[in-house]
Amino acid sequence: MKYELRPTADGSYTLYSKEYDECYHSVRDGALTEALQKHVRPAFSLVKKPHLNILDICFGLGINTLATLHYFEHQSDVRSIAIYSPELDSDLLSQLATLEYPEALKPYLGVLEKLIKHKVYKSDNIHIELFVGDAREYVRGLAGIDIVYQDAFSPKKNPTLWTVEYFTDLFACTSEDALLTTYSIATPVRLALDEAGWKVYEMEPQGTKKITIASKRTLPLRPIDMEAKRKRSASQPLRDSG
Repeated sequence: MKYELRPTADGSYTLYSKEYDECYHSVRDGALTEALQKHVRPAFSLVKKPHLNILDICFGLGINTLATLHYFEHQSDVRSIAIYSPELDSDLLSQLATLEYPEALKPYLGVLEKLIKHKVYKSDNIHIELFVGDAREYVRGLAGIDIVYQDAFSPKKNPTLWTVEYFTDLFACTSEDALLTTYSIATPVRLALDEAGWKVYEMEPQGTKKITIASKRTLPLRPIDMEAKRKRSASQPLRDSG
């Protein structure tokens, strides 16, 4: 088997990928907690629009997408959402039907089933598209994205989704006031975001580690002094050329 089931701190489960030698979620923070605290709540609190286009990189176990549905229906004033999510690993998707999901997300397992089977889900105020294939290719065909959940495997394990060129593609496919959330606080990642044109901030959500927020507009958050970071750090931004 390519995957092993792992319990996480909040009682939810994640999978360990033998291919990438990493879990899909922080075992310490908890899979559901991480989705809500590092991605969904920060994004919805900072981007105020009646309709949101959300890019979930990458779909993985679907917890970010399902947590977004839960938050949208129970805690937000947003009227409609569209979620676009690439996933390279088709074998993973075939395993999800056997995974135990948190109680809060169980009402949306029917949505997950339809996504896995048809790669699309639609209702009056929800549209979700699941793309099986290369995320870099997929991103280049998108436009008008308001929120990006940058939740790929770590830069050390999957560097192609953390480079200047990749973040430049994200900048191009997003709206003028777009926001990006990510668990990574690595200097090479922040340097890559900055070079691609994003404003870089730091946030410390309740109950989890610090995260990075990147935005096209000025936010009421603590900005990272990227000019000082470039001068002090020996790190370099990640690039496609390596």
